[in-house]
Amino acid sequence: MKSRQTMTGNATTSAPEGAAVGVRAGMSAGGAATIAAFASLVTCYVGVVLEALFGIEGMAFNPHLQAVLMWALALVATGFVFRDRDRHGSALPLVVAGLANIVLIATLYLHYDHRFEALAYVLLIIATLMNQNLLLRVLNRKVRSQTAEISELNARLANKVERQAGQIGRLERLKEFLAPQIAQAVVDGGREDLLRTHRRYIACLFCDIRNFTALSEALDPEDVIDILQRYHDRSGALAAASGGTIGFRSGDGLMIYFNDPVPCDAPVGDAVRLALEIRAEFAEICAPWRRMGHAVGIGLGISSGHATMGLVGREGRADYTAVGGVVNIASRLCDAAAQDEILISQRAFMDVEGHLSVEPVGGLTLKGIANPVEAYRVLDLQDPGAD
Repeated sequence: MKSRQTMTGNATTSAPEGAAVGVRAGMSAGGAATIAAFASLVTCYVGVVLEALFGIEGMAFNPHLQAVLMWALALVATGFVFRDRDRHGSALPLVVAGLANIVLIATLYLHYDHRFEALAYVLLIIATLMNQNLLLRVLNRKVRSQTAEISELNARLANKVERQAGQIGRLERLKEFLAPQIAQAVVDGGREDLLRTHRRYIACLFCDIRNFTALSEALDPEDVIDILQRYHDRSGALAAASGGTIGFRSGDGLMIYFNDPVPCDAPVGDAVRLALEIRAEFAEICAPWRRMGHAVGIGLGISSGHATMGLVGREGRADYTAVGGVVNIASRLCDAAAQDEILISQRAFMDVEGHLSVEPVGGLTLKGIANPVEAYRVLDLQDPGAD
C-alpha cells in the first residue's frame, strides 16, 4: 500500500494528538471510540508514521492483514459509538460512523481510492468526536443537575439547621419554667399545644424565706445573693427531678405545681415530698447563719384544685403559669406558715389522706379568701409514691 503511504502527513501528525485527547476524555466519555478510530487510522498510515517518527523507509507489511486491522478497529470504534447512543440519545454519530465503515470497506475491497479512504477516516473521526461531545454535554447536564440538587440539599440543610437552632432556643426558653425533661419532650414531640391555655387539676406549692428582709439588712449583699442563688439552684434542681413545673421565681418566693403540662399519678404526694426536700435543703443552706443567731427559715403552702394554665407575659419573656383559687390558697397558706412549717389545704390533704402525717390547725382566715380555710401542718409523708 505504497500509494496510500504517499498521502499527506497531516493525518499522521494528528494521530498522537487525537489519541491523547481520547485518553484524557476517558473511557466513560466516548474515549474508547476515539482511541479505536485513531488506532485504525494509525494502522492505515503505519508506514508513514514509522518514516516520520523513526526514519524507517520502505518497510513492507502484509496488505491483507493491514486492511483487516483497519476495518476491524473501525468497527470497534463504531461499536463503542453504538453503546453510547443510549446515553446521549442521538443516532447521528452512529449513522456517520456506519457510513465511514461502508466507505472504508468499499475502498479497501471493491475499488481502492486514497481520497475515499481519507473521507472514510474523516467521517469516522467526526463520528467519534461528535459522540464524545454529546456524551460530555450529557455529563455537563448531569453535573448541573447534581449541582442544583446539592444546592437544594444545602438549602434544606440550612433550613434544618435554622429549625434546630430555633428548637434549641425554644428548649432553652422552656427550661426557664419547665422541668428539663418536660421541655425536651415538648420540643422533640412538637407538643406546643401543651402550652396553650387550658384547665387542669393541679397541686400547687408556694415557698418563701422567712425573715428575709431582716436577714438582708443584717448581711452583706454578696451573702444575701449567695443564699438566694443556692436556694433557687437547689429548689430548681429538686423540682426538675420530681417532675414539677416552676410557675415563677420572685426574689425569695417560688411557685411550683404538678400535673401540668405532663400528667403525674400523685400530684399532691409529689408536692409534699418536694416541700420536705426543699425544707431540708434550705436548713442546710442557712445552718451557718442560724448558728450566728439569725432567725432565718422557710415557709411552705400546698393546695390542690382546678386552675387555668398557660403562658403569661409578652413575646420573648413569658412564664408558663397557673391562675385560679388553688394558686391563691397555696400562696396564702405559705404566708401563714411559720418558720420551717408546711401547711396543706383540706382538699389537698384529702388527696393523700392515709399517706400523710399531719396536725390540724383549724380554719385559717387568709387574706383575699372569703371563707376560712381548713389547713393541716405536714409532719411527714408516709408513702410518697402512693396516690
